[in-house]
Amino acid sequence: MNVGAASPAATVDLDALREVARRIRVEVIRAVNHARAGHIGGPLSEAEILAVLYFHALRVRPDDPDWPDRDRFILSKGHSSIGLYAAMALRGYFPVEELLTFDAAHSRLQGHPDMTRLPGLDMSTGSLGMGISAAMGIALGARLTGRDEIRSFVLLGDGECQEGEVWEAAMAAPRYRLDNLIAIVDHNRIQQYGWPGDGPDGRIPPQEPGELVAKWRAFGWRVLEVDGHDVGALVRVLDEAVEGDGRPVVVIANTIKGKGVSFMEGHWFWHTRAIKPEEYAAAMAELGEPLPAATDADGGPAR
Repeated sequence: MNVGAASPAATVDLDALREVARRIRVEVIRAVNHARAGHIGGPLSEAEILAVLYFHALRVRPDDPDWPDRDRFILSKGHSSIGLYAAMALRGYFPVEELLTFDAAHSRLQGHPDMTRLPGLDMSTGSLGMGISAAMGIALGARLTGRDEIRSFVLLGDGECQEGEVWEAAMAAPRYRLDNLIAIVDHNRIQQYGWPGDGPDGRIPPQEPGELVAKWRAFGWRVLEVDGHDVGALVRVLDEAVEGDGRPVVVIANTIKGKGVSFMEGHWFWHTRAIKPEEYAAAMAELGEPLPAATDADGGPAR
């Protein structure tokens, strides 16, 4: 499925993008269930972001993943890798069926992205906070070599924005006027651990309301906000983001952790968790993928 990567916003099929996001969620649930392990909440909250990136914003060639003039994308919140793998498979980088090898020994699809195993990855990530520094280096390298057409995108988590390295990069990027650097924060307001509080899951959220906007702006970034589940709004804001004005851009995408599956939405314990058979069936039904009558817990034919 290709709804027109890097095509003008006026020609974008928003229904097709919504279907891509739904398919990403289906493949996330299927793969994590099959692996009996994996992160869920974050991959579900980033589905529309990844759909719009891979099927609209990014200039990439899945059949030529090393194309020198491609845009670069780094998933800094590397624990949400299965969401990225689902988007890449749907975009044609590798067969969708390979998603069922997620987190298995010798698989190319490990729990954190490994660029030495899977073509199409621009950075190995997992240690939170490092991705934005790599993305800044890519943007600076493109600028220094006169390849201004290359844009460097990076997706961070809001809990990740507690890492000091994030703010070191945030301080440096405006110094070099890197308007080819576009950061996106998946602002789902829930992290794996925290203290009891008044957040959406009964815990203290990673940031106070408005804190991320104020901080990024104070560091000299152009700050854009968007509903991270509205594909039309994401298309418009990413089109705006790549229109450089001399400043790096950060998009604060307001999302819901576990989005798309009602009993997973807004709960910290779905950050990472094995799925029970009845939960798997309920989740797939909610996503419009009810299981055949005779299936096992892996979603395959009953034995």
